[in-house]
Amino acid sequence: MANKFTSFFSESKQELKRVSWPTRDELVQSTILVIVVTLIMAVFIGILDAIFSFLIRLLVG
Repeated sequence: MANKFTSFFSESKQELKRVSWPTRDELVQSTILVIVVTLIMAVFIGILDAIFSFLIRLLVG
């Protein structure tokens, strides 16, 4: 059982050495993109929520 854990961690370490890690600039740009897209989606969903809430209030009375 302990041999399986040792093997797993050894293989994981080897695999992590093969990973192509992003540069700092790529990481910053990707982070900014994710934040901007998240904010745009939040505004879009908020607008849809307000519209649907208004329409439901009109229908219900």
